[in-house]
Amino acid sequence: MKNITVANSCEKHSLPGVLPHSFISKRKVDLHAWLLIFPSFIFLVLFTLYPICSTFIDSLYASSLSSKIPHFIGTGNYQHLLEDQVFRQAVKNNLIIAFVTVPVSIAVGLSMALFANSKIKGKSVVRAGYFYPTLLPLIAVANIWMFIYTPDYGLLSYVEHVLGLQSTNWLGDPATVLPAVIAVLIWKESGYFMIFFLSGLQNIPQDMYEAARMDGAGDWQIFRNITWPLLMPTTLFVAIIALTNAFKTVDHLYIMTKGGPDNASTMILYYLYQVGFEFWDIGLASAITTVLVVVLLAITCIKFFTIDKRTHYS
Repeated sequence: MKNITVANSCEKHSLPGVLPHSFISKRKVDLHAWLLIFPSFIFLVLFTLYPICSTFIDSLYASSLSSKIPHFIGTGNYQHLLEDQVFRQAVKNNLIIAFVTVPVSIAVGLSMALFANSKIKGKSVVRAGYFYPTLLPLIAVANIWMFIYTPDYGLLSYVEHVLGLQSTNWLGDPATVLPAVIAVLIWKESGYFMIFFLSGLQNIPQDMYEAARMDGAGDWQIFRNITWPLLMPTTLFVAIIALTNAFKTVDHLYIMTKGGPDNASTMILYYLYQVGFEFWDIGLASAITTVLVVVLLAITCIKFFTIDKRTHYS
């Protein structure tokens, strides 16, 4: 007992130049943690931070086929984007897709998870059927839905013919092309989000549901007061993923619409592809990339700090 008291006294009143044992142990733990994350940090710098900084620097230069040597123009590319009608249309289309697909995909994915987690026969078959669209490449999905949307010969045209309606050119009409693209995205992503919600539902203790039912709570009351609050961490994660995916739509656009008709389905990433790889305007493409990164970062931060305040992690 005396030795322990002396040791504690030495730690409290350590001599000048002598580090306490607890301080040394903490430094060893910190060094070990930094060594563990150092390989991932290298990849983060090489493949994320460095490309972002390099792209921002390129956006300050005029670099295209018309200029052999890139020359500094400052914010000239950004001023050009403010006056670019196609870029404005792409931003508008992307915002519409984000505001529609994110809540609808989350609602559909949650509904499928609730149904697949309920006491039904053939749960594995139901879950596999819901998740199957996620396994398909976007190119294959685009070709499938092109057949569905094809006027006069597609599946929707057949349904319209049976109902006595006139065939609609879903991908050729500016008024219908954006809803058609939105339907494809929701169909493709809902099964993917269902997996996360299904995992979150299975982590909720069943005794909470049993106690609520013993108190006379109905299904809606249980969902509102137990299921939904405890799924908020999963919802936050899924919302950020859905928001990011809404701004990454490019593969199926190249197959289905190529941004048409009249840029009615042009998205920021597809316009970036056109500017960078068809027009070879590297400076303007870098400016579009910088704007896209800033917009995604801002919206993600807003979502994170607003939803996180209402999130229950335990």
